[in-house]
Amino acid sequence: MRTTTGAPAGRRWLLWVLLWLGTTPAWATHIVGGELDLQYLQGDTYQLSMNLYFDAINGNPGALDNSFTAGIFDKATNRLITSVTLDLVNNTFVSYTSPACAVGSLSTRQLVYRNRAPLLLPAATYGSAQGYYVAIERCCRNNAISNIVNPGAAAQAFYLEFPAVVRGGQPFRDSTPRIFPPLADYACVGELFYYDFAGQDADGDSLAYDMVTPLNGHTTSAQPTLLNLTNNVPLPGPYQPITWNAGLSASNQIPGAPTLTIGARTGRLTVRPTRVGLFVFGVRCQEYRRGVKIGETRRDFQLQVLVCPRNNAPSVTALPGTSGSVTYLPGRDTLRLVPGGSRCLRLRFTDPDASSQLTLSLRSVNYTGTLPTFSSTISGLVHSPGQPDTLVATLCFPDCVDTQGKVNFLEVIVADNGCALPKRDTVRIALLAIPNPNALPTLTTTAGTPLPLRVRLGQTLGFDLLATDPDGDPITYALSGTNGFAPAALGATLTAQAQAGTQRAARFNWPISCAAVTDPPGQVRELVFTATTVTPCGVRQAAPPITIPVIVDYSNAPPALTSTFPADSAGGPPLVRVALGQAYTASLTGTDGDKDVLVLSATGQDFNLADVGMRFTAPAGAPGQASGTFTWLPTCDGVSVTNGQARELVVTFQLQESTCRPQPRTRTVRFAVAQPVAKEFLPPNIITPNGDDKNQFFTLADLPPDFCDARFAGVKIFSRWGRQVYESGDRSFRWAGDGVGGTYYYLITYTTGRRYKGWVEVMP
Repeated sequence: MRTTTGAPAGRRWLLWVLLWLGTTPAWATHIVGGELDLQYLQGDTYQLSMNLYFDAINGNPGALDNSFTAGIFDKATNRLITSVTLDLVNNTFVSYTSPACAVGSLSTRQLVYRNRAPLLLPAATYGSAQGYYVAIERCCRNNAISNIVNPGAAAQAFYLEFPAVVRGGQPFRDSTPRIFPPLADYACVGELFYYDFAGQDADGDSLAYDMVTPLNGHTTSAQPTLLNLTNNVPLPGPYQPITWNAGLSASNQIPGAPTLTIGARTGRLTVRPTRVGLFVFGVRCQEYRRGVKIGETRRDFQLQVLVCPRNNAPSVTALPGTSGSVTYLPGRDTLRLVPGGSRCLRLRFTDPDASSQLTLSLRSVNYTGTLPTFSSTISGLVHSPGQPDTLVATLCFPDCVDTQGKVNFLEVIVADNGCALPKRDTVRIALLAIPNPNALPTLTTTAGTPLPLRVRLGQTLGFDLLATDPDGDPITYALSGTNGFAPAALGATLTAQAQAGTQRAARFNWPISCAAVTDPPGQVRELVFTATTVTPCGVRQAAPPITIPVIVDYSNAPPALTSTFPADSAGGPPLVRVALGQAYTASLTGTDGDKDVLVLSATGQDFNLADVGMRFTAPAGAPGQASGTFTWLPTCDGVSVTNGQARELVVTFQLQESTCRPQPRTRTVRFAVAQPVAKEFLPPNIITPNGDDKNQFFTLADLPPDFCDARFAGVKIFSRWGRQVYESGDRSFRWAGDGVGGTYYYLITYTTGRRYKGWVEVMP
């Protein structure tokens, strides 16, 4: 390998390049290539960018644009939707892969242009099923391009496609793929050139790459930024492609063996050029979502091919073990890493060229373990004064590598520092790795038999567990249940002790409360105990779990409630009538065969017992027994009368048992205040106030009796002409007729609004 700097050979190489450049005509045009980029931001807002690559050596600085106008078109109709102004926001150099290989004939700037105002793509406007495209046109390309016709007059159309922003009535968001880093390197004639153009997609869409003919478009050297002169807007497609020189095409853009190609899935460019020159090429990156193409972006670029001093490839040889001279033969040998054996591989690497700087690296093919480490130098010089002819490195694999019985492949790569790109040699190592053995833990319990275990309410289920790991790995316990059963939620605990050597004990306790009773009772629940360890290699190992079925025994017979109340009738609860001022007493008794604690209570329907003179007492009794006494001394408080009838007071008596699945018993009784019996109301209809002591007064001794709120309110007597002649609020009133004979009319009222009407004849 010969470098471009530092040694006499490097100075000769630089002089050769300068002489070659002196024979090459200069050109004044400037475009190297570029691409468009559309990124979703939020809502309906997007960012449109253009990367333009400018020839920093031969480009005319006056041709550097401060802004561009992009057109957005409907693919179905080529109709212009809108124009977008992109301003220059960044201007930087494109870096070489290896700066030491830089040549004076090649320097590229990356100019970034972005939309100055928010770019809105609303669904109402951008819903066309065929999608849309963005285009910017600019002339011209470099005069020295070797593979197209009349390159100095060839223009460029930067092109991008994107889908509708709505699909199936739902928002459809997409950012175009940001493709491959730009290229600053050159290629050497006759040498394999490679470059990674793989892109990234923010939406996770699938990307596919292919070679395409660059687009020329409408612009010319006379009109380098052509717009429609009628209304000053960008022109729509289709955009004409550039014209290839004879013998070249989209599939053969750079003469080579092989010609320029790109990996359809990898985006890796490769070419072994057979001709010196400056070559333009086009790459397309298409994006797919669920197997359907939704967009694409294109990049045009240039690759310069030079005659370079010969650079021989380095070589690397692998020797298993830490000693010996047996060479590993790729494709035939398999490196076996077994317990107690060597886990290292020696690597001998060299280069035929003097003053070569060599570097080792690793690349996984299907190796999934922790990458091995180099225990010695992985880079150095060969064939220089004081430096060795061959370098040696040692690669050692971790003890924990486990290929699970399958062959894994790992590549060891040695690369030099040659120009334009490093030459490499690769040895692919096939290996089978078996880690040090590690025994599984075991788990035992003192839960006993027979199974399922049976436990009653109020008891505590408890037993011990013991986990053993022969290797002394740290042990962890876990408790769970099956079919949604969560023991910890029901009060079960598993408490592990400190590990002692290879063993760790634990205690299980479960106080059985009502929460543990199944519905229906007697169902089997399963406790699952596990013990796990983590090996020194980080592998999780578990003992066979222990499953213990448990039944919580529970039964409950309903209690019995008896009382001295009348029996229910066909019409429902009995009705007990009690006269005002007369005390009523009844007793209730509860019994329970399960000896559960019983509680008696009484509740009025929409009223408070004490407010109407009722009282219920139920002192605590022995388990399984309860008694209570109900008393009522009726008063007018709380009693209302409707249509002459006192309302009924409904009381519910309940016997409640303290158990997990209680079955309460109730008794409902209706109560009413007994109303006084009224005599037949027969008011007199004639009086004779003549002094003979017979029928002297009009009085009503048989009026309906007063009853709580239903009380006598008053009497009024009217003449036949409607004139009131008498009024009294005394139910024992006496009216003598006032000495004037005739027919009179009376009106008697009660506080409830009830009224009695009649007439009486006065005969003096």
